[in-house]
Amino acid sequence: MSQKKIFLVIVAISTVSLLLHHGGHFSWTMEALHLGCPSLRTHPSFSLKPKHTNVAFLKTHKTASTTMQNLLFRFAERHNLTVALPVQACGHQFCYPRTFSAHLVHPHTLPPNVVTSHMRFNLAEMQRLMPNDTIYVTILREPGSMFESLFSYYNQYCQSFKRVPNGSLEAFLDEPWRYYRPDENDSMYARNTLTFDLGGDKDHPEADVAAYARDFVAKTERVFSLVMIAEYFDESLILLRHLLSWDLEDMLYVKLNMRTSGSKHSLSLGLPAKIRAWNHLDARLYDHFNTSLWRQLAALGPACVARELRLLRRAQEKLVRGCFGGGLPQLRSAAQIKNKELRPWQPSAKVDIVGYDLPTNTNATRPGSLAHELCLKLIMPEVQYTRVLLRSQSLRYRRSYPLRSPQPQQPIRSVLSRRQHVGMQQMHRQAPPLGPGPASSPTATPRPPGTQSRATWVGLRSSGPQRKTP
Repeated sequence: MSQKKIFLVIVAISTVSLLLHHGGHFSWTMEALHLGCPSLRTHPSFSLKPKHTNVAFLKTHKTASTTMQNLLFRFAERHNLTVALPVQACGHQFCYPRTFSAHLVHPHTLPPNVVTSHMRFNLAEMQRLMPNDTIYVTILREPGSMFESLFSYYNQYCQSFKRVPNGSLEAFLDEPWRYYRPDENDSMYARNTLTFDLGGDKDHPEADVAAYARDFVAKTERVFSLVMIAEYFDESLILLRHLLSWDLEDMLYVKLNMRTSGSKHSLSLGLPAKIRAWNHLDARLYDHFNTSLWRQLAALGPACVARELRLLRRAQEKLVRGCFGGGLPQLRSAAQIKNKELRPWQPSAKVDIVGYDLPTNTNATRPGSLAHELCLKLIMPEVQYTRVLLRSQSLRYRRSYPLRSPQPQQPIRSVLSRRQHVGMQQMHRQAPPLGPGPASSPTATPRPPGTQSRATWVGLRSSGPQRKTP
């Protein structure tokens, strides 16, 4: 047989083998190409463009951001990336509501590829911390449903909510200035929370608030390459996938940090309008970026978007079947979940946050297996996952720098009130320890006492004065 024929036979065998091994990926790619979807990536074999791995996700409050954070945590672990995590004194968020500083990052998580924990955004400090090619992403939610969620979730922490008789949202919105104190601890949960998280002025004077809102929206658009919308989470993931050139498998998720229906309150007629008026800066942000999202989806093409949604949901169903033997397991209260690593933190006795437990009758429940690890992380709450991730990254850090001397510690008790210390002690009683790792804090206000490691990484390039974004 001639060398040419032998070569052709080898090529044919290799091609058949590839299609058999990656049949699912190939079919997804062909479906997408048939519809003319631009530069889709469903498997490394079919794309020349590498994945973008330097990502800063601003985790906003009550916007499905915990679900997105879990997706990013899992992506980082699969690709051996470094996630910037808070120093132990900050718990699982960067000492929020304090304005973010690169010195709040744990030294064992430097230099980072990904950052996704709660913070009050500070562009100058983020640019000191992250690589120059970092892509910035965040997420917003419709103001009415978001404010109802904030009012319910933080009712026992935010004094502006706590002093309202009978915990009535209607009473608060009838006379918000009767209960709201702009300079009070946790007031950021009671007005324009998105604006505050983005580094803006939640209480900008009414005299020129329209101009401020316009400028702030424009500034946000210049910084963030994609602003996701919680109500259209899957559609937002499609845009993110194209932006980052990620695999379809990188976008899979399970909804986390949800309340029971009994913890939710329907909005009576007229309340949504009052919420928008009270949170007018947030409303401007949402309206602008909701329109922007659909403009980007239209540019991608309705047929392409519909096909990608179908592929995403099909892959999601396959993952759920593999982990849970069918559909998602029944949502359970924290007290009903046997595995302590899967119990979500409870903000108060008035709010029930539910989670999942791994079933006992599937292959994914065998401890130590890769499937068990994948399925466990898929449904792991934020506090526990942050602690597990810091522990694994600290081990990697110590192996890489075995002779490095310990970083100096400095106290940051000055940023913590006595009430916050008490709240953190209550939090520690609820969240079980997972071995060596940082102290954890609730998603709400309480932050732990302790010490703060000051990062000395050379990548913190600027040594000038800290600047705050508007």
